[in-house]
Amino acid sequence: MSWDIIADNLGFFAEGAQLTLWLTIASLGLAFLLSLPLALGRNSHNAILRNAIAAYTLVFRGTPLLVQLFLIYYGLAQFDLVRTSVLWPWLSSPLVCVILTFVLNTGAYTTEIFAGALRHLPPGEIEAARAYGMSPFTRARRILLPAMLTRSLTLYGNETVMMLHATSLASTVTLLEVTGVARNITLNSYIMFEPYVTAAGIYLALTLVLVLLFQLAQSRWAGYLQARI
Repeated sequence: MSWDIIADNLGFFAEGAQLTLWLTIASLGLAFLLSLPLALGRNSHNAILRNAIAAYTLVFRGTPLLVQLFLIYYGLAQFDLVRTSVLWPWLSSPLVCVILTFVLNTGAYTTEIFAGALRHLPPGEIEAARAYGMSPFTRARRILLPAMLTRSLTLYGNETVMMLHATSLASTVTLLEVTGVARNITLNSYIMFEPYVTAAGIYLALTLVLVLLFQLAQSRWAGYLQARI
């Protein structure tokens, strides 16, 4: 065992954990803002809008995240139009490509989670809002979105954990998050077990924190939905 090498590289693991958390929070935050209107549109009476959003979620839920990352990071560079556009300084950055891929991917899953929660709202809540004369915007702000979010906390918590674990793919495009740090130590020190056990421990600790936070949120805002025997 070569745990002394791990001890010497704890600072790099700490930096990797910071990047992992930043990628997770940034991706989930942007995807959350994206998925709210998309979830409403997914249940819209407008068939064109509804089907367009369904096509987006199908593509990004139906293909591997790693393939999506490679297509955005390596694939877009094959087009002259992209390389000569004003977006190229951004799209040539691995960090931007990772965030873009993660947002589009988790946004697709989150959209379907939220849209499913909307479809399961009791019709009486919506009818009551209409009876009070609420406008569509007020109805969405005061009734639909709060009820949707409380009913989707469990599934959204799972998606958050999956997104945390998915950040390990960022190491495939040179970003040194937790897995990237572990791989660098493996390549430089020729040890396999200790770096990845350390990385797994970091992911496990972060996952436990996220699970605890979502359990607290669920008991605080969605406790009334829990079945009582």
